Amino acid sequence: MRRLIGVVVLAGVALAGAGWLLTAPKPLPEGSLDGATGDAERGQLVFTAAGCASCHHAPDAEGEARLVLSGGQRFASAFGTFLAPNISPDPAQGIGDWSLDDFASAVKRGVSPEGQHLYPAFPYTAYARMEDGDLVDLWAYMQTLPASDTPSQPHEVGFPFNIRRGVGAWKMLYASPDWVMTEAESPQLERGRYLVEALAHCGECHTPRDALGGLDRSAWLTGAPNPNGRGTIPGLTPDKLSWGADEIAYYLSSGFTPEYDSAGGHMVEVVENFAALPDEDRAAVAAYIKALPEGGHLD
Repeated sequence: MRRLIGVVVLAGVALAGAGWLLTAPKPLPEGSLDGATGDAERGQLVFTAAGCASCHHAPDAEGEARLVLSGGQRFASAFGTFLAPNISPDPAQGIGDWSLDDFASAVKRGVSPEGQHLYPAFPYTAYARMEDGDLVDLWAYMQTLPASDTPSQPHEVGFPFNIRRGVGAWKMLYASPDWVMTEAESPQLERGRYLVEALAHCGECHTPRDALGGLDRSAWLTGAPNPNGRGTIPGLTPDKLSWGADEIAYYLSSGFTPEYDSAGGHMVEVVENFAALPDEDRAAVAAYIKALPEGGHLD
């Protein structure tokens, strides 16, 4: 019996050790972007398409103040409330002392410079598809923004979700850099896919999630409950949205629907971001949406 107990204990230790290794944070290889030079002007378009200011400006900030990425906005979910951190160039309270490698690992792998998993409230599972050139340009632009010494506030997340190592297991299940729409048959559709699935991370809100918070890719962009528990976020597939491509592009530039309604909630800032992009980008997003199958079954 003692021998059996010993074997069980050893097996348990071995399994725990294997789990610890498998769930370890995996930053990008150090120096993988050595020699890369970013263009801040191009980076501004990436910043806008990715909606960085929409989440990281201070609550109720308006106008140019929205470029001060001091954080503080609250994002409620079934797992707790996440507070956007300060990502301004301030070296003490923001990310001013990060390297490009640090930034790239956070954006594409969800790993902090301290080697901790970041919570997927930060949509790095979408940004994982970001092209390296765009990431470097984004970094160059963010260096030009004003610094803020406002401290980041801790997330309000209880046990067991406050165990960061658990995010490693979550990543094993859900963090895939693969495209959801595997075939993009034209340059316009390829650009639309890049904007929807990567930079603008539309699936994060418009796709339902399972009990662990992972996106249900078999129901891609079919709509979902609002994470804050109030209302629903509409679907974009043909069985949910009957707008034409021109109407979709117009909505993304103006916020007005064909039914004479207007964007509300967080979508107001999404529209403001898309309105600042070139016309061809809005047309590309519209083409992608019109290419979706009913029910979102892309796999």
